[in-house]
Amino acid sequence: MTQRSSPPEDLARWSLVDRYYEGIVGAGDPVLTAALEASRAAGLPEIQVSPLQGKLLHLLARSIGARRILEIGTLGGYSAIWLARALPDDGRLLSLELDPKHADVATANLRRAGLSDRVEIRVGPATESLEKLVRASDPAFDLVFIDADKASYPVYYESAVRLSHPGTLVVADNVVRRGDVAEAGSVDPQVVGVRQMNERIARDRRVSATAIQTVGTKGYDGFALVRVDSVTEDRRFSAER
Repeated sequence: MTQRSSPPEDLARWSLVDRYYEGIVGAGDPVLTAALEASRAAGLPEIQVSPLQGKLLHLLARSIGARRILEIGTLGGYSAIWLARALPDDGRLLSLELDPKHADVATANLRRAGLSDRVEIRVGPATESLEKLVRASDPAFDLVFIDADKASYPVYYESAVRLSHPGTLVVADNVVRRGDVAEAGSVDPQVVGVRQMNERIARDRRVSATAIQTVGTKGYDGFALVRVDSVTEDRRFSAER
C-alpha cells in the first residue's frame, strides 16, 4: 500500500516548528551538520532521524545512564553521534550496518566527531550479527535503537529483548508509516513488519510499551518505546497470551 502523503502546507509548518525548537534546545552543531553534508555528498538516502529526534535519543540514553548501546541501522552515523555523545568515557556503542558504503561514511563522520574510540560498526546482515551477539553472551545492552529495514522488525525486536536486562530501553523508529500501520489489510512489507513486531510486543509478558506519533521535517511517523521488565525464562515471549 502506498503511504499517504502529508499536505505540503502541513509539512512546511511542521518543518518551521522543528527549526524553531532546534534553535531553542540546541539540536545541532557543526559536527552534526558536517555529518549530514558528508552523507548527502556520498549519495546516502536522507532517512536519518531529525535533529530533534536525535536529541531525544541522546536525552533518553543519558536519562537511563546508558553505558552499552546497540544500534540496528547505522546509515551515515548521524544518530550514532547523538547516542555516543551520551555515553561516559568508558561507554560503548555497537552499530550494525548492512551496506559497506554507508559504514565507510559513518566511520568517517564518527572519526570527525572524535567518537571512534567508543563506537564499533559491524558490517553485514543485522540478523546474523544479532544471532552472534546472542550466542556470545556478552554483557546486556542498556539501550537498543532499531532503525533499519522494517520487514525485519519482528526479528530485531526479539533479538533486542534477548540482549537486554531489566530496565533496558528499546526504541523502534518509523512505526506509524504515515498512518498505514493501522491498516490491517496492508501488503506493504514495511507495514507488515511493523505490525508483526507490534503483535509480539502486545503478547510479550517481559515488557511494558507505548507508541508516539510524530510530525516534523521527517513528515508524519512515530516511534515505539519498550521497557524490558524481565528477561527470566518464565516471562519469555508467549504466543498463547
